[in-house]
Amino acid sequence: MLVDDQEMVRAGFRMLLDVESDITIVAEAADGSEAVSMVEAARPDVILMDVQMPRMNGLEATKVILGDSDSSTSGSAAGPKVVILTTFEEDEYIFEALHLGASGFLLKNAPAEDLVEAIRVVADGDALLDPAVTRRVIGTFTADGAVQRRNVDSPAQLDSLTDREHEVLLLLARGMTNGEIAAELILGEATIKTYVSNILSKLHLRDRIQAVVFAYENNLVSR
Repeated sequence: MLVDDQEMVRAGFRMLLDVESDITIVAEAADGSEAVSMVEAARPDVILMDVQMPRMNGLEATKVILGDSDSSTSGSAAGPKVVILTTFEEDEYIFEALHLGASGFLLKNAPAEDLVEAIRVVADGDALLDPAVTRRVIGTFTADGAVQRRNVDSPAQLDSLTDREHEVLLLLARGMTNGEIAAELILGEATIKTYVSNILSKLHLRDRIQAVVFAYENNLVSR
């Protein structure tokens, strides 16, 4: 589903995506309110969501859609994945989007191949974390105090992690992909996927982006 108040932007995305045999555009919406009303019937697996739109902005729509996804029949069994479309000038929106459960963010001026790859990555159940952008956004907000740090030495959930899972969590929090973590720890990528899955389950987190937020909030990593 394409959600953007600019018709020309949606048309541009449509032109890029229509040529991909494994990607089908099932719906388009001009604002968040339309997206919310259409999502159940459209059943998208991935939603490309603009932030600044009239009536209901992208963050409000993301909150409603992901808040309803647990009981919704839309998209996959776990509900649709939301990718926030943003610019560097909209840093303040990105961290909130991560808190709301967005599966990642993509710069609006990203190359076409990045857009296509982003959709495939998120549809496959992974999160879209650009390490450079992620470190800039979360690092900036941590330094400014916008990230609410918890005054605890060791959250109860962390005690359930093994030493290796804790190590993987720290690398994940730096914005590293499974492949990069596997290379760093000299382990197979499938093994890393298992560790990440265990971490998310034990910490009761939606996806790896939520794990990044968790790590920063609990003082496990800093800029």
